Amino acid sequence: MKSFSNVMVAGLGVLGAQIAYQVAYSGANVTGYDINTGALDDGRHRLEQLRKRYAHNPGTRDPGDAQLALDRIKLTSDLQEAASGAELVIEAVPENLDLKRTFYQKLAPLLSPTAVIATNTSTLLPSDLAASTGRPEKFLALHFANEVWIHNTAEVMGTPATDPTIYQQVVSFAHEIGMIPIEIKKEQAGYLLNSLLVPWLQAASSLFMRGVAEPEMIDLTWRTATGAPTGPFQVFDVIGIRTAYAVSVAGDQTQQEFAAYLKEHLLDQGKFGKESGEGFYHYPAQTQNSPSS
Repeated sequence: MKSFSNVMVAGLGVLGAQIAYQVAYSGANVTGYDINTGALDDGRHRLEQLRKRYAHNPGTRDPGDAQLALDRIKLTSDLQEAASGAELVIEAVPENLDLKRTFYQKLAPLLSPTAVIATNTSTLLPSDLAASTGRPEKFLALHFANEVWIHNTAEVMGTPATDPTIYQQVVSFAHEIGMIPIEIKKEQAGYLLNSLLVPWLQAASSLFMRGVAEPEMIDLTWRTATGAPTGPFQVFDVIGIRTAYAVSVAGDQTQQEFAAYLKEHLLDQGKFGKESGEGFYHYPAQTQNSPSS
């Protein structure tokens, strides 16, 4: 028996769509929610791309399972419809404290009293959000890494108010959907992954903004010297340039300069990273895994 059979995923951006698809691929029924028809259309496109990827992944199960997963996902922009019957809500709305709080305040009255809420926030502390959920004992963070079918970590981080039984239930759920649960013992901004990743990315962007080297050379240095498969600017493309911008714009002066660069040279040109086929690198449609400069 699954820990949660009916899951609502709120926000169908790059990572939200991946979470929704992975949960459905693991056998649960999923309702994907986003704010309007345009956002749902974008989410639907991302889910269809994921279906193709899962159907052709090396070592995949029966390719027909990829379509079955897609069939388990229902999309809606009606919050009440999305919340109806949800046993677990995974929130993946934009990384803004006030926006998330407002969303929870609208969501809470529509949920069953037993429903659990998990936030996928990558930078905010769950304790800053807990009160707005109306159920702090049933609230915690469940943070996924981009490209969940490869980087299958799920960081589980509660607050002092989180019921330990709920915490363990979410850990079990992470196992069930093919993730490696990363159990975090106390609240930490950035969890484990981003506490390690963000300083590395900031070091790379600082080298670039100070004119020390170009992105391609920084990436080449890192890959060659460490044996890592990707360099920091390739990682920016995977994370998504919009996310990189949102994090950088809240940083120090150098990071704000980097955010301005991202906006002018990438975002304003429709270059959102791997998702759109171009960011710091170009990703031809037929070779989405192989960047070219």
